[in-house]
Amino acid sequence: MAVTIEELYRNYGILADAKPEDLSKHKDAYQVILDGVKGGPKEKRLAAQFIPKFFSSFPDLADAAINAQLDLCEDEDVSIRRQAIKELPRFAAGENIVRVADILTQLLQTDDSAEFNQVNTALVSIFKMDAKATLGGLFSQILQGEDIVRERAIKFLSIKLKTLPEDTMTKEVEDYVFTETKKVLEDVTGEEFVLLMRILMALKSLQTVSGRQQLVELVVEQAFLEQALNPADPDTVDRLLQCTRQALPLFSKNVHSTRFVTYFCDHVLPNLSSLTSPVAELDIQLEVLKLLAEMSPFCGDMVKVEANLTMLFEKLLEFMPLPPEAEGENGENTISEEPKLQFSYVECLLFSFHQLGKKLPDFLIDKINAERLKDFKIRLQYFARGLQVYIRQLRVALQGKTGDALKTEEVCCHITILSFTIFITVTLSWKPVQKTEATAPKRPSGEEMGAGSTMKKQLSPLPRRDARQIYNPPSGKYSATIGNFSNEQRGGFRGGKGRGFGGRGGRSRGRIY
Repeated sequence: MAVTIEELYRNYGILADAKPEDLSKHKDAYQVILDGVKGGPKEKRLAAQFIPKFFSSFPDLADAAINAQLDLCEDEDVSIRRQAIKELPRFAAGENIVRVADILTQLLQTDDSAEFNQVNTALVSIFKMDAKATLGGLFSQILQGEDIVRERAIKFLSIKLKTLPEDTMTKEVEDYVFTETKKVLEDVTGEEFVLLMRILMALKSLQTVSGRQQLVELVVEQAFLEQALNPADPDTVDRLLQCTRQALPLFSKNVHSTRFVTYFCDHVLPNLSSLTSPVAELDIQLEVLKLLAEMSPFCGDMVKVEANLTMLFEKLLEFMPLPPEAEGENGENTISEEPKLQFSYVECLLFSFHQLGKKLPDFLIDKINAERLKDFKIRLQYFARGLQVYIRQLRVALQGKTGDALKTEEVCCHITILSFTIFITVTLSWKPVQKTEATAPKRPSGEEMGAGSTMKKQLSPLPRRDARQIYNPPSGKYSATIGNFSNEQRGGFRGGKGRGFGGRGGRSRGRIY
């Protein structure tokens, strides 16, 4: 026979009126409340509130109580589920915290937004009780749970961990996150890899040089840099791109990009034209060259610096055409047709060549024969003339434009490209200009001011120059093969086999994002 509302209130009264030291004598009353989960909607709502209130007083019925509350968390009535979930953190004490965290993590799979938010709130609340135990429940489901639970648990960590206070995210807790995340990284999709790296990069204990070096080592392991690149496999190419993007913010003068730069020179540049893009809209060759250019300033000592410079030099020549045969070496004739110059490709290669060339300053003099050097000069001169033609035409296109006419998409594109062509050899055009701190005027001494004079108000420093807008490579008749590119066009991993990005248990979990 089902428990009634009256019975629930009567037994609740018995427990509420009992002295704390006498509560354990009323085990039968608590059992009646547990049986309330078998009643109707009203009985279930009451049971959801009463069960956790006296949970700690009946350790012998702990498992039965948690299971009863869990039944309510899975009820068909969403209002009952929400009430039961709201009360779950009250069961989180001692050894039960891991179990409660495990249950809440499984409940993240709900499609009801209010219920999902309730689960998130409950998880955050038990985090503040015992962060390490809560993480134990979360990582248990990430490693062994269903795909939807794993996916949402990882997203939860990527969003919530960085919001927790320092007294919750202690060094011990961060070390535990790092250890468990490394286990998860043994079998991940591309999207999961990005989220997990985001989690690790936010840990305060990994903000040091040694910490960033550890993160780079993790990325190197995921990138499979010890294996040759298969340019025809979009998953393999995508893996390398994603890993490089994740490693890029970690590089500095103390954390070197040498292994990535070497791999690009040894395996990627020789196969540049045959790379298969994982995303249809992505100019894969330009993306690779941009990543190489951004890494090159942080490259340390290289084993094969001459060979790597030679590869860069050869690729640079490929994108710098010779003048038409009818034109003399000194350019006596006018250019008969508009040169199809791929400015973005050349910018990346020139910048990379310049950065790595610092390691072998005499490369062009000692390592390149006279004929090749002469050929390079001719190509460079031709490219420079074509660049001047392009600049003139851009200025003509912008001439007379004022006010709203300067704000159209086409004109803004012309202005951006013009800025790029002017500064092509100075810095990477898609990177914002580094702001420099204005130097405060020197305070005049008493002698300079004169005796008895008062100090005049110093002039405020000039306003800082705004950062340059992110550059979109030129497209159209002057750079026919280069499409507009933005960071949002980058895609994720798809499938894969074995350790690393790919399907868990033989099931592909890859997805485009």
